[in-house]
Amino acid sequence: MKALPENLSEFKRTPEFTEDTLPEGLQSRHTTPTGTWAKIIIIQGTLTYRILEPELEEIELSESQPGVIEPMVPHEVKLTGEVRFYVAFYR
Repeated sequence: MKALPENLSEFKRTPEFTEDTLPEGLQSRHTTPTGTWAKIIIIQGTLTYRILEPELEEIELSESQPGVIEPMVPHEVKLTGEVRFYVAFYR
């Protein structure tokens, strides 16, 4: 998985989501805009992060393994049980 470039600054974050409040839009194919990176921060539990292109890659995210989202790369998340997380956006 890629790392966030060092020259980025956080400009926005989502509220905390749980298995009960996870929006449908995050569970289906979507992208971040050009120039916008993101980081999925797990507070508790696990979540599967699926990078859909250029090749399918599935990564189990946890408190010690955040997910880095590259600009314009199609991705989605899948529930694996109880979870609390948020997404931070960078540019």
